[in-house]
Amino acid sequence: MAPVLWKDDDEPELGDLIEIFRTGYKHWAVYVGSGYIIHLAPPCELSQPCGSSLMSVVCEKAVIRKDLLREVAGGDRYRVNNKLDSKYSPQPVNKIVREAERQVGKEVPYNLATKNCEHFVTELRYGCGESQQVREAVGAGVGAGVVLFGVIAGIGYFMSRNRQDRNNQ
Repeated sequence: MAPVLWKDDDEPELGDLIEIFRTGYKHWAVYVGSGYIIHLAPPCELSQPCGSSLMSVVCEKAVIRKDLLREVAGGDRYRVNNKLDSKYSPQPVNKIVREAERQVGKEVPYNLATKNCEHFVTELRYGCGESQQVREAVGAGVGAGVVLFGVIAGIGYFMSRNRQDRNNQ
């Protein structure tokens, strides 16, 4: 049984965003009632209930699915996280749920950086797709990229100096 962050009699509200903590990333869904969520799932992740972030990198399409939250979460922790409510006004709940339900079964373009599960649910709830997870990863990646570039440049510099020293001897 998946760990639950609320009691059975205190389930999430319709239209709530659900954050599922995977190893190395977070999967996002919107709660539509009776224990069900609607989420964007790349077909290459559907063979495993918990998915694989590495496989989602190579997928170009995803399917909008309606599944039981506990089945999608598997053994992973999850919580309600309407994190952008202070930045944007949520759409009316009936609009969020109706639009989510309308899209179930559709195959849509998928891109880890621009059209992922977090973009999908924030578009439903707020009317604008946003992924803080991507923004944070890009920020960290830029810093790591600068460090990596510096290391590679340093190695290249020392290799060329060694080569030059050998040619001068």
